[in-house]
Amino acid sequence: MAKEFLYGIHAVSAALDSEELLELWVAIERRADDRVAPLLQKATEQHLPVHEWRSTALGRRLNTDKHQGVGGLLRAFPEPDFETILAQLDGSGFLLVLDGVLDPHNLGACLRSAEAAGVDAVILPRDNACPVNATVRKASAGSASRVPVCTVTNLSRALSALQEAGFWLVGLAGEGAQSLYDLDLNMPLAMIMGGEEKGLRRLTREHCDYLAHIPMKGAIESLNVSVATGVCLFEAARQRRNLSPAQHVGQEKSA
Repeated sequence: MAKEFLYGIHAVSAALDSEELLELWVAIERRADDRVAPLLQKATEQHLPVHEWRSTALGRRLNTDKHQGVGGLLRAFPEPDFETILAQLDGSGFLLVLDGVLDPHNLGACLRSAEAAGVDAVILPRDNACPVNATVRKASAGSASRVPVCTVTNLSRALSALQEAGFWLVGLAGEGAQSLYDLDLNMPLAMIMGGEEKGLRRLTREHCDYLAHIPMKGAIESLNVSVATGVCLFEAARQRRNLSPAQHVGQEKSA
Protein backbone atom coordinates (compact mmCIF):
# COMPACT_ATOMS: atom_id res chain seq x y z
CA MET A 1 0.00 0.00 0.00
CA ALA A 2 1.09 3.60 -0.45
CA LYS A 3 2.25 5.56 2.58
CA GLU A 4 -0.64 7.17 4.43
CA PHE A 5 -1.30 8.83 7.74
CA LEU A 6 -3.57 8.02 10.66
CA TYR A 7 -4.68 9.83 13.78
CA GLY A 8 -6.39 9.29 17.14
CA ILE A 9 -5.20 7.72 20.40
CA HIS A 10 -6.49 4.18 19.80
CA ALA A 11 -5.53 4.07 16.12
CA VAL A 12 -1.97 5.27 16.78
CA SER A 13 -1.55 2.95 19.78
CA ALA A 14 -2.66 -0.08 17.75
CA ALA A 15 -0.36 0.89 14.87
CA LEU A 16 2.56 1.14 17.28
CA ASP A 17 1.73 -2.23 18.81
CA SER A 18 1.72 -3.84 15.36
CA GLU A 19 4.83 -1.90 14.31
CA GLU A 20 3.01 -0.27 11.40
CA LEU A 21 4.15 3.25 12.20
CA LEU A 22 6.98 5.00 10.39
CA GLU A 23 6.81 8.35 12.24
CA LEU A 24 4.89 9.65 15.26
CA TRP A 25 3.36 13.14 15.12
CA VAL A 26 2.42 14.85 18.38
CA ALA A 27 0.75 18.13 19.35
CA ILE A 28 3.10 19.98 21.68
CA GLU A 29 0.22 20.93 23.97
CA ARG A 30 -0.68 17.25 24.49
CA ARG A 31 2.83 15.86 24.99
CA ALA A 32 2.36 15.27 28.74
CA ASP A 33 -1.19 13.94 28.41
CA ASP A 34 -1.66 10.65 30.27
CA ARG A 35 -2.77 8.95 27.05
CA VAL A 36 -0.14 10.52 24.79
CA ALA A 37 2.93 9.97 26.97
CA PRO A 38 2.80 6.14 26.65
CA LEU A 39 2.72 6.51 22.86
CA LEU A 40 5.87 8.62 22.98
CA GLN A 41 7.49 5.94 25.11
CA LYS A 42 6.57 3.22 22.59
CA ALA A 43 7.91 5.33 19.73
CA THR A 44 11.19 5.86 21.61
CA GLU A 45 11.51 2.11 22.24
CA GLN A 46 11.00 1.47 18.51
CA HIS A 47 13.50 4.24 17.59
CA LEU A 48 10.87 6.10 15.55
CA PRO A 49 11.21 9.75 14.58
CA VAL A 50 8.86 11.97 16.61
CA HIS A 51 7.72 15.27 15.10
CA GLU A 52 5.99 17.95 17.16
CA TRP A 53 3.67 20.75 16.02
CA ARG A 54 1.15 23.03 17.59
CA SER A 55 -2.28 21.40 17.69
CA THR A 56 -3.66 23.62 14.92
CA ALA A 57 -0.67 22.87 12.67
CA LEU A 58 -1.06 19.15 13.32
CA GLY A 59 -4.72 19.47 12.42
CA ARG A 60 -3.83 21.11 9.11
CA ARG A 61 -1.33 18.35 8.36
CA LEU A 62 -3.89 15.65 9.16
CA ASN A 63 -6.82 17.59 7.67
CA THR A 64 -8.89 17.10 10.83
CA ASP A 65 -9.34 18.66 14.25
CA LYS A 66 -10.30 15.28 15.75
CA HIS A 67 -6.73 13.99 16.04
CA GLN A 68 -6.66 13.89 19.89
CA GLY A 69 -3.14 15.30 19.79
CA VAL A 70 -1.49 12.43 17.90
CA GLY A 71 -1.03 11.17 14.38
CA GLY A 72 1.57 9.42 12.34
CA LEU A 73 2.80 8.10 9.04
CA LEU A 74 2.22 4.43 8.25
CA ARG A 75 4.78 2.09 6.78
CA ALA A 76 4.10 0.88 3.23
CA PHE A 77 3.14 -2.68 4.13
CA PRO A 78 1.45 -4.83 1.46
CA GLU A 79 -2.22 -5.56 2.00
CA PRO A 80 -3.13 -9.11 3.09
CA ASP A 81 -3.73 -11.35 0.09
CA PHE A 82 -7.10 -13.06 -0.31
CA GLU A 83 -5.64 -16.38 -1.47
CA THR A 84 -3.18 -16.39 1.43
CA ILE A 85 -5.92 -15.70 3.97
CA LEU A 86 -8.08 -18.43 2.49
CA ALA A 87 -5.21 -20.93 2.63
CA GLN A 88 -4.50 -20.10 6.27
CA LEU A 89 -8.07 -20.55 7.49
CA ASP A 90 -9.03 -23.83 9.08
CA GLY A 91 -12.46 -25.47 9.09
CA SER A 92 -13.83 -22.99 11.62
CA GLY A 93 -13.25 -19.90 9.49
CA PHE A 94 -15.40 -16.85 10.21
CA LEU A 95 -15.34 -14.01 7.66
CA LEU A 96 -17.10 -10.70 7.16
CA VAL A 97 -17.73 -9.51 3.60
CA LEU A 98 -18.82 -5.90 3.10
CA ASP A 99 -20.40 -5.35 -0.30
CA GLY A 100 -20.02 -1.65 -1.03
CA VAL A 101 -19.96 0.13 2.36
CA LEU A 102 -19.10 3.73 1.46
CA ASP A 103 -19.08 5.65 4.73
CA PRO A 104 -15.73 5.52 6.57
CA HIS A 105 -17.38 5.75 9.99
CA ASN A 106 -19.60 2.79 9.15
CA LEU A 107 -16.62 0.80 7.88
CA GLY A 108 -14.63 1.62 11.01
CA ALA A 109 -17.51 0.53 13.24
CA CYS A 110 -17.85 -2.72 11.25
CA LEU A 111 -14.16 -3.47 11.75
CA ARG A 112 -14.53 -2.80 15.47
CA SER A 113 -17.42 -5.28 15.69
CA ALA A 114 -15.51 -7.78 13.56
CA GLU A 115 -12.59 -7.82 15.97
CA ALA A 116 -14.84 -8.07 19.03
CA ALA A 117 -16.81 -10.97 17.52
CA GLY A 118 -13.68 -12.93 16.58
CA VAL A 119 -13.83 -12.57 12.79
CA ASP A 120 -10.75 -14.01 11.06
CA ALA A 121 -10.66 -11.48 8.22
CA VAL A 122 -12.74 -8.85 6.43
CA ILE A 123 -13.14 -8.78 2.67
CA LEU A 124 -13.91 -5.61 0.69
CA PRO A 125 -14.42 -5.00 -3.04
CA ARG A 126 -11.90 -2.66 -4.63
CA ASP A 127 -14.48 -0.56 -6.48
CA ASN A 128 -17.48 1.31 -5.09
CA ALA A 129 -16.35 0.82 -1.50
CA CYS A 130 -14.58 2.88 1.13
CA PRO A 131 -10.87 2.06 1.53
CA VAL A 132 -9.26 1.68 4.95
CA ASN A 133 -8.18 5.30 5.35
CA ALA A 134 -7.32 7.50 8.34
CA THR A 135 -10.98 8.16 9.20
CA VAL A 136 -11.73 4.44 9.14
CA ARG A 137 -8.76 3.71 11.39
CA LYS A 138 -9.89 6.36 13.87
CA ALA A 139 -13.48 5.03 13.89
CA SER A 140 -12.28 1.45 14.29
CA ALA A 141 -10.47 2.32 17.57
CA GLY A 142 -7.44 0.32 16.47
CA SER A 143 -9.25 -2.69 15.01
CA ALA A 144 -8.03 -1.81 11.51
CA SER A 145 -4.51 -2.69 12.70
CA ARG A 146 -5.56 -5.96 14.32
CA VAL A 147 -8.07 -7.53 11.91
CA PRO A 148 -6.77 -8.60 8.47
CA VAL A 149 -8.58 -6.64 5.76
CA CYS A 150 -8.14 -7.63 2.15
CA THR A 151 -9.48 -5.98 -0.98
CA VAL A 152 -10.51 -8.07 -3.98
CA THR A 153 -10.84 -6.89 -7.56
CA ASN A 154 -13.73 -9.24 -8.34
CA LEU A 155 -16.01 -9.89 -5.36
CA SER A 156 -18.14 -12.41 -7.25
CA ARG A 157 -15.08 -14.52 -8.03
CA ALA A 158 -13.93 -14.29 -4.40
CA LEU A 159 -17.34 -15.51 -3.19
CA SER A 160 -17.13 -18.47 -5.57
CA ALA A 161 -13.68 -19.30 -4.19
CA LEU A 162 -15.07 -19.22 -0.66
CA GLN A 163 -17.84 -21.63 -1.60
CA GLU A 164 -15.36 -23.96 -3.26
CA ALA A 165 -13.35 -23.89 -0.02
CA GLY A 166 -16.41 -25.04 1.93
CA PHE A 167 -17.71 -21.74 3.28
CA TRP A 168 -21.41 -21.05 3.58
CA LEU A 169 -22.42 -17.57 2.46
CA VAL A 170 -25.11 -15.83 4.49
CA GLY A 171 -26.30 -12.51 3.08
CA LEU A 172 -28.38 -10.02 5.05
CA ALA A 173 -31.36 -8.44 3.33
CA GLY A 174 -34.61 -7.01 4.69
CA GLU A 175 -36.62 -9.29 2.42
CA GLY A 176 -34.55 -12.36 3.27
CA ALA A 177 -36.68 -15.47 3.58
CA GLN A 178 -35.23 -16.68 6.88
CA SER A 179 -34.74 -15.11 10.26
CA LEU A 180 -31.10 -14.73 11.25
CA TYR A 181 -31.96 -16.38 14.56
CA ASP A 182 -33.33 -19.51 12.87
CA LEU A 183 -30.16 -20.19 10.89
CA ASP A 184 -27.49 -22.63 12.04
CA LEU A 185 -24.27 -20.62 11.83
CA ASN A 186 -22.02 -23.40 13.15
CA MET A 187 -20.15 -23.85 9.90
CA PRO A 188 -17.33 -22.23 7.90
CA LEU A 189 -19.10 -18.91 7.54
CA ALA A 190 -18.90 -15.74 5.49
CA MET A 191 -21.41 -13.14 6.68
CA ILE A 192 -22.18 -10.70 3.86
CA MET A 193 -23.51 -7.20 4.46
CA GLY A 194 -24.63 -4.76 1.76
CA GLY A 195 -23.94 -1.06 1.33
CA GLU A 196 -25.79 1.81 2.99
CA GLU A 197 -28.22 2.62 0.19
CA LYS A 198 -28.46 -0.29 -2.23
CA GLY A 199 -27.81 -3.25 0.05
CA LEU A 200 -26.50 -6.44 -1.52
CA ARG A 201 -25.85 -6.28 -5.26
CA ARG A 202 -27.55 -8.77 -7.56
CA LEU A 203 -24.50 -10.95 -8.22
CA THR A 204 -23.72 -11.03 -4.52
CA ARG A 205 -27.26 -12.14 -3.72
CA GLU A 206 -27.04 -14.90 -6.30
CA HIS A 207 -23.96 -16.35 -4.60
CA CYS A 208 -25.55 -16.48 -1.15
CA ASP A 209 -26.56 -19.86 0.25
CA TYR A 210 -29.03 -18.06 2.51
CA LEU A 211 -30.62 -14.62 2.51
CA ALA A 212 -31.63 -13.73 6.06
CA HIS A 213 -33.26 -10.83 7.83
CA ILE A 214 -33.02 -9.46 11.36
CA PRO A 215 -36.46 -9.64 13.03
CA MET A 216 -37.49 -6.17 14.21
CA LYS A 217 -40.46 -4.59 15.96
CA GLY A 218 -42.00 -1.19 15.47
CA ALA A 219 -42.05 0.86 12.29
CA ILE A 220 -38.30 0.73 11.63
CA GLU A 221 -37.64 -0.93 8.27
CA SER A 222 -33.86 -1.17 8.40
CA LEU A 223 -30.81 -0.65 10.60
CA ASN A 224 -27.62 1.25 9.94
CA VAL A 225 -25.17 -1.17 8.30
CA SER A 226 -22.71 -0.99 11.18
CA VAL A 227 -25.46 -1.76 13.72
CA ALA A 228 -26.80 -4.63 11.59
CA THR A 229 -23.27 -5.98 11.19
CA GLY A 230 -22.79 -6.02 14.95
CA VAL A 231 -26.09 -7.85 15.49
CA CYS A 232 -25.27 -10.49 12.87
CA LEU A 233 -21.67 -11.07 13.91
CA PHE A 234 -22.52 -11.48 17.56
CA GLU A 235 -25.36 -13.89 16.82
CA ALA A 236 -22.86 -15.96 14.85
CA ALA A 237 -20.30 -15.63 17.66
CA ARG A 238 -22.92 -16.73 20.21
CA GLN A 239 -23.71 -19.87 18.24
CA ARG A 240 -20.05 -20.63 17.51
CA ARG A 241 -18.64 -19.98 21.00
CA ASN A 242 -18.09 -23.64 21.86
CA LEU A 243 -16.80 -24.74 18.47
CA SER A 244 -13.36 -26.14 17.82
CA PRO A 245 -11.76 -26.53 14.37
CA ALA A 246 -12.04 -30.32 14.65
CA GLN A 247 -15.83 -30.09 14.62
CA HIS A 248 -15.75 -28.78 11.07
CA VAL A 249 -13.24 -31.19 9.56
CA GLY A 250 -14.82 -33.10 6.72
CA GLN A 251 -18.04 -31.06 6.75
CA GLU A 252 -19.47 -30.86 3.25
CA LYS A 253 -22.04 -28.65 1.66
CA SER A 254 -25.10 -30.19 0.08
CA ALA A 255 -26.48 -28.90 -3.17
